[in-house]
Amino acid sequence: MFEKNLNISLLLDFYGDILSERQKDMLDLYYNDDLSLAEIAENYNISRQGVRSVLKKGENILTEMEEKLHLASRFSSVQEKSSKIASELELIINSIDDKQISIKITSLIEKIKELAD
Repeated sequence: MFEKNLNISLLLDFYGDILSERQKDMLDLYYNDDLSLAEIAENYNISRQGVRSVLKKGENILTEMEEKLHLASRFSSVQEKSSKIASELELIINSIDDKQISIKITSLIEKIKELAD
């Protein structure tokens, strides 16, 4: 459940602007602000079922966009690879004994890290 919530929240960041304002707001309240269906329903003066319907429709739109464009999955993949690269670069820095070489390589590694971020 937590992974699904995190996934919808990520998709909302990428594709939220294609939703109606109401869908986007309700999804944000539910997934990011952790409000219950009852709390959202009270805020919008509609039934819990009405909120659930809006959420499901919004989730479907976000999921369809991700299936077509894969932006969120590509972003996650790049983040993961960037993190692995940073870890490997740290291992390189820590394994160098010669101070002059270490300083030069450390400088180059910092530039690579900046580019990766």
